[in-house]
Order: sequence, then structure tokens, then C-alpha cells
Amino acid sequence: MAEQNSVIMEIRAGAGGQEAALFAADLFKMYSKYAASQKWKQMVLDYHQTELGGLKQVVFELNGNDAFSKMKYEAGVHRVQRIPTTEKSGRIHTSTASVAVLPKPKPTDIKIRPDEIRVDYYRSSGPGGQYVNKRETAVRITHLPSGLVVTSQTERNQLQNKENALAILGARILEKKREEEISKMGGERNAQIGSAQRAEKIRTYNFPRDRATDHRIKKKWHNIENIMEGKLDKIIQTLAKTL
Repeated sequence: MAEQNSVIMEIRAGAGGQEAALFAADLFKMYSKYAASQKWKQMVLDYHQTELGGLKQVVFELNGNDAFSKMKYEAGVHRVQRIPTTEKSGRIHTSTASVAVLPKPKPTDIKIRPDEIRVDYYRSSGPGGQYVNKRETAVRITHLPSGLVVTSQTERNQLQNKENALAILGARILEKKREEEISKMGGERNAQIGSAQRAEKIRTYNFPRDRATDHRIKKKWHNIENIMEGKLDKIIQTLAKTL
């Protein structure tokens, strides 16, 4: 039987400046290609691009059979070791990007009241901060009870961006509630489960040695180009059996 069918994923560039943003964009392409191979639908809810074509952050929704049960193993910090295209002296750089995997709440899971949010509209901007749109179509929503702030600027109209932002907000509120429940349960293991979602280094992509290493199960896979092209079946199947 199919599990949770909709998942919201966030990829954020971490340590490493422009190279980290380029790596975040590579991860996004990798997951997009894997999603296409699974015949899942994908919708980009928000993104912030850099001048070199990297991504400071991207938030997207995947919808299809077992989307959450397959993607949940991707949550955590991903690390890349490679010679950046911008590197003149051929030195290997290490950069990181964090991936969050959030189940999309059903309408019955989360109720967000209009009086709990503040909605601001502004012009969407592109790399370098130049304005992409002359009209104020980008949306920023602040959830007053929790202080969570989300944005969306991918669509050309306010209403769709507001819907996208509310979808991101609902997923983040659900994640926050789940983390609070885990910490209330107490115990060291429960605390570890709660913090592993974003902070833990889970995988290293080493280009010079042509291998990806998953640190949770101490396993390596070769042919990194194939992996970055979205051929993740072997990795995800192994993680599903082991974790």
C-alpha cells in the first residue's frame, strides 16, 4: 500500500559560498531527475538563485506513490568534495548543503487561522537582487504564534504564491509539532531522532575518487555521475532495508 504521497523538500546551501550554492543546485537536479524516473509530479514553491546559477535555497513539492517513504532518507547535511569550476589552482574544495524532507500536511492535520498570520507582498528578485517583476507578486507569510517566516516568489500572481507559501508553512508547523512531541517523550535516542533531520552529516559526494559515501550505514557507491543524474534507486533501496 502506498504511503504518504506528497512531500515538501527544502535544499539550502551551507558552508562553501558560491560552490555550496552550485552544489545545492546539483542536488535539486538530482532529485528532479529521480522524481521524473518515479513518475512523480514536481512543483517548485520557492527558490533563490545566485549569479552563477547556483541556489541559495529551493523549496519544492513532490507528489506520487511513496514519495515520502523514499525521500525521507535524504534529510540531513550533504557534503561535496571536488574542484570547483571557479578554482584556478586545482584545489579540492569541501562544501555542504542541507536537505529537509517534510510530509505535506493534509487539510485536517493543520489549521492555520487568518488572524495567526501576517502576509506581506513584495517584488520578486533574481540573482544580484535585481527586480524580476515590476508588480508585487512575491509573498512573505509570518506565523505569529511560532515566529516561522516563509516566502514564495515562483509564480506570476499573488494568489498562487500565497498558496505555495501556506503549503510550506503548514509543513514547517507540522515538523515543529513533531519535534516538540519527540522532545517531550524524553530519552537520549528520541532527542537524537529529532535533531538528525537537518543537522547530521549523512552523505559525502567525492568527485576525485568517484564515490558517494553514506555515513549512516558506512556504505560507498561508485559512478558519481550516474548518481548526480538521479540514479538513486540502489542507494534508496539499501537505506530502506538498513535504516
